[in-house]
This record gives sequence, structure tokens and C-alpha cells, in this order.
Amino acid sequence: MPTTTRTTGDQVVVEDLSTAADAAAFQSLNERWITTFFTLEDEDRRLLGDPVQHIVDPGGVVLVARLGNEVVGCVGLAPHGVDEFELVKMAVDPDHQGHGTGRRLIRAAIDRARTLGARRVLLETNSSLVSAIHLYETTGFRHLGADEHPPSPYVRADVVMALDL
Repeated sequence: MPTTTRTTGDQVVVEDLSTAADAAAFQSLNERWITTFFTLEDEDRRLLGDPVQHIVDPGGVVLVARLGNEVVGCVGLAPHGVDEFELVKMAVDPDHQGHGTGRRLIRAAIDRARTLGARRVLLETNSSLVSAIHLYETTGFRHLGADEHPPSPYVRADVVMALDL
């Protein structure tokens, strides 16, 4: 059983996904933001449909940000090759954006990646998500060239970034 990561600030607590309600919130938050800007793709459906099977069981983690009993954000950290993880499916409820929840989730995921022995964390995003890219850059992620990563399973992914730990 993975150890819970607890990061608090402004009453937001970041901890491991632990219930079916957490998994449902992970799916709902992600589907909401993806369909706001893009279209759900097969890989989205696979990961969101069973995050325990596709992220946690292979050695990753799903973190949820709670404000009281409400899940207001989430992120996955999926194994990606030897000693690498990929930051996947980060979403924050629109009513809770701009308060540092996304940054807390990223920091908790990076801390967990270090604990799991990662040497690098990757992520994929879209160039239209300027605020998200800025958040990743200010957290230490750098842009990768097309020759530095494998092709993405997502049509929308036109930006790949990495953080060396």
C-alpha cells in the first residue's frame, strides 16, 4: 500500500486516491476539462476508466486534492520506462483554479516520483494551454524536442516537457 502524500495549504490536502468516489472524481474532473478544450480520446478513456489498473497497479500513483470532503483536483504519476514517470491527467475544478492547487499537486507528484526512485518526470500538453505550460515551466520542466521523446498516443499533445530529478 503506498504511503499517503499530505501537503496542506489553504485547507487543501493532497493524498493518494483511496476510494471509488476518488476514482469517480478523477474521471469527472478530467472529462470536464478535456471536453471543454478538446475531444476525449481512446487513451483518455482507458486511463480515466480505471486509474488503479492503468496507473497505480503498474507502480504509479494517483493523487487527489481535497478541500474538506470535496475532491477539487487530481493528477496521476504513471510509470514510463525505467526510472521515469509521466505526469498524467492533471485537472483542477474551475471554481478552485488560481489558488495554487495545481502547483501543490505537481509538487506532491514530483516528491512522490523522487521517493519512487525516478530520475525524470515527463508530461505532454497542448500549446494552447498557456497557463498550464507556464505552471510547468515555473516548476522546473523544460521543453523537449521532437527527437527527445517517443510519439504521443494523443492527437492533441503537441508539447512534451521533462523535469530531471
